[in-house]
Amino acid sequence: MRRHVLAPLVPLYAAGVIARGVALRLGLETVHRLERPVISVGSLSAGGAGKTPFTIALARLIQSAGMSMDVLSRGYGRQSVEILRVDPTGDAEIYGDEPLLIARSAGVPVFVGPSRWRAGRLAEMDATALPDIHLLDDGFQHRQLHRAMDIALVSTPDLEDWLLPAGNRREPLSALRRAHIFAVDALDDNAAAQIVSSGLEQPIWRYQRHMTVSGELPQRVVAFCGIARPGQFFGGLRAAGFDVAAECVFGDHHTFRKLDCIRLKQKLEQAEAGAFVTTAKDAVRLGRLREMLEDAAPLRIADILIKILDPHSVTRLIESHLAKLQQADCGRSATKLL
Repeated sequence: MRRHVLAPLVPLYAAGVIARGVALRLGLETVHRLERPVISVGSLSAGGAGKTPFTIALARLIQSAGMSMDVLSRGYGRQSVEILRVDPTGDAEIYGDEPLLIARSAGVPVFVGPSRWRAGRLAEMDATALPDIHLLDDGFQHRQLHRAMDIALVSTPDLEDWLLPAGNRREPLSALRRAHIFAVDALDDNAAAQIVSSGLEQPIWRYQRHMTVSGELPQRVVAFCGIARPGQFFGGLRAAGFDVAAECVFGDHHTFRKLDCIRLKQKLEQAEAGAFVTTAKDAVRLGRLREMLEDAAPLRIADILIKILDPHSVTRLIESHLAKLQQADCGRSATKLL
């Protein structure tokens, strides 16, 4: 229903995307550079592509290869517009749920701000030694910041989706030409085949994803979430063998209030369930309200973990790509001196 109602607005949105692309190519919109190289992780979709768990996995992989790094993020849904370094013990309303989750899970410095360039400038001033890499979370459309490498997560749902506002896709499929690397779920052979058949020749990284649930969980649960694609979450729980007695869906990046918890406790009683289960991002946004739910029943966290396949090949490609860029920069600097 939503698609058919909003379909007439898609050409207007598409025209805006095209106009912005022209402005960037003509230099009418400024593209800023940071001192250290930027690797962007993003996708065509507005949400639900798995960008945050992939960013966490890539951050861990980069660190394991001996490279220092930080993460730059917009911090969608936060109440503040300040450029800040994320305190892992802090509040999602200040930093945003995704930056807070990345800081806690990856254990790297995370900086948030509407301008990722300004966030990166703070990161470079804040560091005792400049990082080897800035990792830009959800950055495929944030083209105001120059990047050394664009990694685009690609999935069949995104390839088959409509543009906003009728669908969930921010850009047309032609935007994938900008990517240096594609990242595709190992089970999504259709997406990989579509990339190849479209004539795109960029390397494809494959990854595996699986759901983990904290602590022991009774089979009968009340599941709730405020994410872009809730069906994936509920389906994953059922695939893992849990009886989801009640589903509660909130808006993406929903800010939880006491009334939400009261309603969830009523759902628990009505469903005669033994526990609540939610996503890692929702748990971050719950904050202290978590205690209110746990007065009624245990709250378990379902997290999506990503394993990047052939990690040595991935880190070698990153190192090689950055080395080539460094040589090119040195060459340009020498030419200017002459």
